[in-house]
Amino acid sequence: MQLIAGLLIPFAGTALGSAMVFFMRGMHKEIERLLLGFASGVMIAASVWSLLIPAIDMAGEQGQTAWVPAAGGFLGGMAFLLVLDSLIPHLHMESEEPEGVESTLKKTTMLVLAVTLHNIPEGMSVGVTFAGAMIGDAGITMAGAFALAAGIAIQNFPEGAIISMPLRSEGVSRKRAFVYGALSGIVEPIGAFITILLAEQIVSALPVFLAFAAGAMIYVVVEELIPEAQAGAHSNIGTVGVAIGFVIMMILDVALG
Repeated sequence: MQLIAGLLIPFAGTALGSAMVFFMRGMHKEIERLLLGFASGVMIAASVWSLLIPAIDMAGEQGQTAWVPAAGGFLGGMAFLLVLDSLIPHLHMESEEPEGVESTLKKTTMLVLAVTLHNIPEGMSVGVTFAGAMIGDAGITMAGAFALAAGIAIQNFPEGAIISMPLRSEGVSRKRAFVYGALSGIVEPIGAFITILLAEQIVSALPVFLAFAAGAMIYVVVEELIPEAQAGAHSNIGTVGVAIGFVIMMILDVALG
């Protein structure tokens, strides 16, 4: 039950954020940039403290060259998201040109797929940290796993709002906009559960799984979130968001991990 609750925390953040479509008519551009920056900061800090550092520490304890699994897993995660980004048809909020393979999907569907793509590495990250906590010798505590899940949920809240409210402006009803926004986060508990199953089968490869999740998250930050947070005038508001998100996630991980 504890594990299920932990895996559902990030999804709850997305759903609650999506519910803002019932209470808000729209989102000011600078607020959106601040929230995108905040999400970036959370993901960067989580990648370092919750994933890469435990990956290096665990590899060293296993007698491996500590940096090899971390470097290999990190690059693998980046490559994995690069492939998904190139194949899955999706559309970002500020763009008129879809990315991925050519398709006949509706604009609203591709908007949701863009956020869903972002959520895949977050689900993997939560799953692999809970796997490490359950295995017991990965230097990851259950409190640390819950800290990561909470941090991801905090940054999922604005992401849910950022997807549901623009859908409303596209003519989608409030109820449908909420459902689409919430469903974009369902991939997180699914991805987390699959990652746990894989990691438990290959305990020695857990450092690679941790670094892989970190690489996937950093890909999303560098490729999508930071460019969107820095677009247009007064881009320093996005930088402020990065700083706030980074510090909050760092404190959560150090205090509870």
